[in-house]
Amino acid sequence: MKKKTASASLSVMTEIVLPNDTNNLNNLFGGQLLSWMDRCAAISAHRHCRQTVVTATVNHVSFKEAIPQGSIVTLEAKVSRAFKTSMEIFIDVFTEDQRGNGEKTKCNEAIYTFVAVDENGNPSDVPGLITESKIEKQRFDGALRRRQLALILSGKMVPDEATELKALFFGPE
Repeated sequence: MKKKTASASLSVMTEIVLPNDTNNLNNLFGGQLLSWMDRCAAISAHRHCRQTVVTATVNHVSFKEAIPQGSIVTLEAKVSRAFKTSMEIFIDVFTEDQRGNGEKTKCNEAIYTFVAVDENGNPSDVPGLITESKIEKQRFDGALRRRQLALILSGKMVPDEATELKALFFGPE
């Protein structure tokens, strides 16, 4: 299976925060942002493998800044690493300066994992990933550590097998 570039999986969505998207503080409801991120990430995962994909985990969500009603929100999702049947997707969330020059400011981020499935719902192999930029390489390298930590926490890996995590804390063997 031929590897694909991370940039080929780029998915960009733009939304406006309407009153029905807000909480009682008139900021974007976190659940609405999670829904938007899930959709944007699903498109990115699909673009990478061209198969049906399902959300496996929401690994990390950072709500760094509140997003007020009326804001224009842009989500950018890209595959950060592909494993055998799963893909880690990194989502960056930006707000747009509506009154000035339209400059985008990063306000939130998330990491989701998707699994490709065949017509019977069984996991299916996905292409490997080629990184092109410094940030793509950093995210690619970090994905294996995040995966090993998740496997340890779920009881699917013993800590001694987590070579990347051990190297992070104890240096190369």
